[in-house]
Amino acid sequence: DDRLPWGAPLTGKGTVSNGNYLWMQYFYSYLSPTGRAGFVMANSASDARSSEADIRQKLIESGAVDVMIAAPSNMFFTVTLPATLWFFDKGKIGTDREDSVLFIDARHIFRQIDRAHRDFTPAQLEFIANIVRLQRGEKPELTQGSEEKLTEVFGKKPSYKDVAGLCKSAARAEIEEQGWSLNPGRYVGVAKGEEISDEDFKEKLEALNEELETLNAEARDLEETIAANVTEILEA
Repeated sequence: DDRLPWGAPLTGKGTVSNGNYLWMQYFYSYLSPTGRAGFVMANSASDARSSEADIRQKLIESGAVDVMIAAPSNMFFTVTLPATLWFFDKGKIGTDREDSVLFIDARHIFRQIDRAHRDFTPAQLEFIANIVRLQRGEKPELTQGSEEKLTEVFGKKPSYKDVAGLCKSAARAEIEEQGWSLNPGRYVGVAKGEEISDEDFKEKLEALNEELETLNAEARDLEETIAANVTEILEA
């Protein structure tokens, strides 16, 4: 199927795990050479394993993954959990931005409507969008009241820079080191003086656990190789 350039996301039993990486490939395949797409996904999709991880790697290597934004919780009326906003841009393929992905942690940017619901103000939306514009080398838009916050974070003559706890432009090599994860929390980090949240702690613990599993697997392989070599020497 031309809409699935990297195949279906399958479990170990050969069945489709879920529709997340089907939809992502549909978005990708229907884009024009300069097309953009934005969509909402559960946080788990940015770190999904097995065949989904293989598809995610190929998506990143295509150069089309542009921006990943971690959204706050309680932004939807029927779902309390935080989500991640994905943005593809085929137009950046072949440019100096092809090898990078912009990660933004917007979990602490919101307006509290009531105890159970949040949203973004126009100024907050403009501020987040301006981070993307600056990273692209474009002029910021200042019609919705984001100028004060933009100046506070990026200076009087705003230009893009990585800001701990807010944004990070990560090269593909850095993403590979993180197991091809697209979880913004892995790259953005925590601002100086800010306490780490339960969710950030969970993400860091999961990353360390994955690294431990990899090291354990390598240790088992090494043990088997040593045992085989010793047996071969003794038999000789």
